[in-house]
Amino acid sequence: MEDGVLKEGFLVKRGHIVHNWKARWFILRQNTLVYYKLEGGRRVNPPKGRILLDGCTITCPCLDYENRPLLIKLKTQTSTEYFLEASSREERDAWAFEITGAIHAGQPGKVQQLHSLRNSFKLPPHISLHQIVDKMQNSSSGIRSSPNMEQGSTYKKTFLGSSLVDWLISNSFAASRLEGVTLASMLMEENFLSPVGVRSMGAIRSGDLAEQFLDDSTALYTFAESYKKKISPKEEISLSTVELSGTVVKQGYLAKQGHKRKNWKVRRFVLRKDPAFLHYYDPSKEENRPVGGFSLRGSLVSALEDNGVPTGVKGNVQGNLFKVITKDDKHYYIQASSKVERVEWIEAIKKLT
Repeated sequence: MEDGVLKEGFLVKRGHIVHNWKARWFILRQNTLVYYKLEGGRRVNPPKGRILLDGCTITCPCLDYENRPLLIKLKTQTSTEYFLEASSREERDAWAFEITGAIHAGQPGKVQQLHSLRNSFKLPPHISLHQIVDKMQNSSSGIRSSPNMEQGSTYKKTFLGSSLVDWLISNSFAASRLEGVTLASMLMEENFLSPVGVRSMGAIRSGDLAEQFLDDSTALYTFAESYKKKISPKEEISLSTVELSGTVVKQGYLAKQGHKRKNWKVRRFVLRKDPAFLHYYDPSKEENRPVGGFSLRGSLVSALEDNGVPTGVKGNVQGNLFKVITKDDKHYYIQASSKVERVEWIEAIKKLT
């Protein structure tokens, strides 16, 4: 990493004039957040833009876009708003932590507060659990329930554990994720919420109140009175349903070479196990459907040479590349953002082949 760089990597940014979404390479320093266009797997100089962090405010989680739950919103001193989307909750929170630290770099007390979580949580006396649930069920500002799938079963009117914690923080009912989890556990304890599916039901067996609710993008919950479940008959489960029913092991932004035009585009990759599949999504699109993917059973994965352009790679693309060869001999060329990230992806994929 370059001198003075606090964090760098892919984020998907909303355009200012045309509100489309495009992947950009971001570099965070103490005073600025700079972003670059990527062509042929390399960042293009000069930068596409820079965000001055002095006097900036940050909103995370940001729930302005219903179909983009992993957003960070930055508002500059001149009231310009930037919407940035990460590939996972963990990555979003890591970016938010570093950006907040950069904004308050001149205020040591503020930075110290970022490194501590409150050890106790009490609901303010003027707010009741009933009021929180009423607001959660509000059709315009409440938490969005939708069909979600877990291990081949479809559960209607459910929401993710991590989405509920985001909502509680965004609506100022909790100041941290720890508080959000504790409050969500209280809502379950008082029978306002019900766990749905294997992941969330398993957590209920925990004796610790704060561990009964999972701040997780694979744990499902619903309002207790509207719990409905629909199990798809095995004979009706489509191949795509089976593919997407596995447990998410790893996800993140990677650049991928196209099969026909051989151009390079940033995609959000999601690695699942049981069954083992690697899917990729177009981060510029609203819908959360993969644009491609393949089974990892019988696949081979290996790092490519960093010196020069490897065989099979088109254009002047080099560095942090790896290749996956499927069982039916289809070759996928993928580029990570660093050597460390490449090693992590290769190791994670190898465990599932």
